[in-house]
Amino acid sequence: MPRDEVAHSDDAAPSASQKQPPREIELKLAASPEALETLRGADLIERHARNQGVTRRLDAVYYDTPDRLLDRNGLSLRVRRSGKRHVQTLKRSGSGSPLARDEWEVALPDGTLDLALLPLAEIGEPLASLSAGQLAPVFATRIRRRLRRLDYAGALIEIAFDDGTIEAGENSLPVSEVELELKEGEAAVLYELGLAMLDVAPLQVATQSKSARGYGLAFSRLPRAVKAKPVEIGAHDNADAAIAAILGNTYRQLLGNLAPVATRSGPEAVHQMRVSLRRLRSALSVLKREVASPAFEPIGREAKRLGHVLGPARNWDVFITQTVPDIEDEGLGDAGLSVLCKAAEPFQAMCYAAIEERLANPQTGRFLLSFGALIERRGWRGGLPSEAMTVLAEPASAFAERVLARTHRQALKRGRGFGSLQPEARHELRLALKKLRYTAEFFLPLHDGAAARKYLGRLSRLQEALGLANDAATTHHLIADLRHGKASPELQFAAGAVRGWQSRQTIEAGRKLKRRWRGFEAASPFWT
Repeated sequence: MPRDEVAHSDDAAPSASQKQPPREIELKLAASPEALETLRGADLIERHARNQGVTRRLDAVYYDTPDRLLDRNGLSLRVRRSGKRHVQTLKRSGSGSPLARDEWEVALPDGTLDLALLPLAEIGEPLASLSAGQLAPVFATRIRRRLRRLDYAGALIEIAFDDGTIEAGENSLPVSEVELELKEGEAAVLYELGLAMLDVAPLQVATQSKSARGYGLAFSRLPRAVKAKPVEIGAHDNADAAIAAILGNTYRQLLGNLAPVATRSGPEAVHQMRVSLRRLRSALSVLKREVASPAFEPIGREAKRLGHVLGPARNWDVFITQTVPDIEDEGLGDAGLSVLCKAAEPFQAMCYAAIEERLANPQTGRFLLSFGALIERRGWRGGLPSEAMTVLAEPASAFAERVLARTHRQALKRGRGFGSLQPEARHELRLALKKLRYTAEFFLPLHDGAAARKYLGRLSRLQEALGLANDAATTHHLIADLRHGKASPELQFAAGAVRGWQSRQTIEAGRKLKRRWRGFEAASPFWT
């Protein structure tokens, strides 16, 4: 089947009753002031510029209720002044493309907030029930914007070079970034222009809007870790749409955790970014067996590299926040285990510094932009033989059944002779089960029900039991690092207590393993 004949489940135009709100499609890239200056005069920009550009001073005030009702509902409301002109803008975070937000703009005769000028019936709650008197200023932005329009790869893009500040009371944050807003054309071009700009100056993919940063500043709030959401696959989708939905889902989780990890918002952020990369690698592994696209290879390679940098930090996080406290709670609180956490903190700090360095590396930026472009272009289609194109056109349900059946068989094969498996073989089985669980979760919307939940429950309990042995092995390596050199007697004693406790736990867990393995073996596949 020719490439242009692969059906899209989302190609149909919305009906009048499903009218889409106005949308802003924008890619944001963080840059140093020096990088901004380099890009402004770069040949890349000059060659594609439609105009000489303008420089504007943009002062904006953001409004909300005292209990942050708008923010809690994914809304931001501002009044921006540029010269003598005032514009009132409402934005709503979207659930689809990471580039898109709903946006409503209206001109104001003066700088006075006026909700009645917005299409409140279209926007809905909670804004529709509010009056301007219930809203108050929360923070402000003061931006100098240099604006140009580019004709690039068949698209019209407005490029804004922004520098300035976000201000909340006595506190402020610097702003130095590039915004690429799509005016006409395909969204993939934004990623492709971003990749071209990386050849000119160092940039980082930015996921926090000025509004999000302003709320964080005003309320001393760090960005929260983002967990995976259900993949949006429907019964009428084909395999091509399913692949786009799965990869897009992992991409949004990955992007959603960039800011939480960069700001060190807590152990959960590193954990969820690592989960997103594992989900991505699992998806690529099972999908390439059906659609052997060369476009998957570089994405998988870079995901693996980034995951390897996150791994050590995650291990120390678990050791400090879970392993040691849990053992203390179980009755070893008098063993002086806190000395282990104190000794582990420098190792943890070094691992976080390595993550920050990796996120700032242009190679990470290329990975994120290339991945976004792959999804927008559905780049896995390129160079595929006709039989693979036929696979892409088949119903998602048939595609899912085949992928799940094969991944299930592989896990069962890894577990043959379960009782006599050596540690390395059990580790490989644990990885196969993890891949199976992610795959089952990807396609769960097609088969959600009691049978699927029962299957996943058995799989989860087996993974948990196998994970205890892996956790003990990881702890063993961490303690060896802590003991290296002249460790104090207190640390040596605490380390021995942890090792002994985990050995006992591993033995007890081993008694349950065979029963849980048999339960999983007997589980009926929910996809048939």
